[in-house]
Amino acid sequence: MDLVLELADSLLLDTVYARLMPVSLFNSPTNGSASAFPVFDSKWSQLISRVPHPPIVDVLSEYTTNDGALSFSQDAISVWPRDYIPRQIVSLVAITMIGIHLLYFIFAGFSYYFIFNHDMMRHPRYLKNQVKLEIQSSLAAFPLLLALMFPSFFGEVRGYSRLYGGEVQGVWEWTYLVLSVPFFLVFTDYCVYWIHRWLHLPFLYKRLHKPHHKWLVPTPFASHAFHPVDGFAQALPYHIYAYIFPMHRVLYLALFVAVNCWTIFIHDSDMVTGHPLEEVINGPAHHTLHHLYFTVNYGQYFTWADRWGGSYRQPDKSLDPMLEVIAADKKAAELAKSKAE
Repeated sequence: MDLVLELADSLLLDTVYARLMPVSLFNSPTNGSASAFPVFDSKWSQLISRVPHPPIVDVLSEYTTNDGALSFSQDAISVWPRDYIPRQIVSLVAITMIGIHLLYFIFAGFSYYFIFNHDMMRHPRYLKNQVKLEIQSSLAAFPLLLALMFPSFFGEVRGYSRLYGGEVQGVWEWTYLVLSVPFFLVFTDYCVYWIHRWLHLPFLYKRLHKPHHKWLVPTPFASHAFHPVDGFAQALPYHIYAYIFPMHRVLYLALFVAVNCWTIFIHDSDMVTGHPLEEVINGPAHHTLHHLYFTVNYGQYFTWADRWGGSYRQPDKSLDPMLEVIAADKKAAELAKSKAE
């Protein structure tokens, strides 16, 4: 998240904070003249002038040249510098809240409109207004989910994680970078497997995981429709990884986004079977069976943990929920025909 915040600061937030709380509101111009950009009314100025901030001297020292002049106007400098903790907290809250909504609606929306088979909405166990309910459940979960994840994100920004940046150089650094991808996937997959399986213990299932299994025939919008503590528990391995194992921050961010996209992808109720990777990759067909039968296919990406744990169930055309849709359509057609006669 430190990379995201750095980009946001450079592209937008430096300007936003400078406009909202410029140094000029807290420090009289040295030439005694008025602010060059009088964009605030007196009430706003009085309100903002009361917010806590670092010493003005320390803020301006970052923008002071060797000859003592400022490299920017005081109206272009925020009294909240990038490394000021209150600013980082406010920025992270805004970024994560906006980010999770964008990711959810963009990728779940794409999967719903272009991948999800809408014939599944005629399944006997598909709920009335289910998409609306899934979205409502997701939006209700986001605030607490992000609050639980915030300490991890904040720790990354403050430099407590083992994420590193900079240019990758040399054979060994590139080798480690490449190998860290499968290691990340294997580590998190195995951890998620056990967390997910424990969430199916009666005590935890009833209190945390049951809301997610309300969607027996899920759409991509069900991917984040869970109890926030449930979602946080299954996200923990990804956060823990960043504090245990070194990983390049660009790669970590890419994998973190990919994890969320994969979570959306496996909730499209797709039952495509017979492909070469079916026995290795825990894809949509496997997760569809998990939603239908509850105690199988707990894994996130791979099938090996389920095989070792005795919870693996092989997808098969005979288990395709679309068969129930076809049967229900046939029954409805026969019923309509008998009434017509």
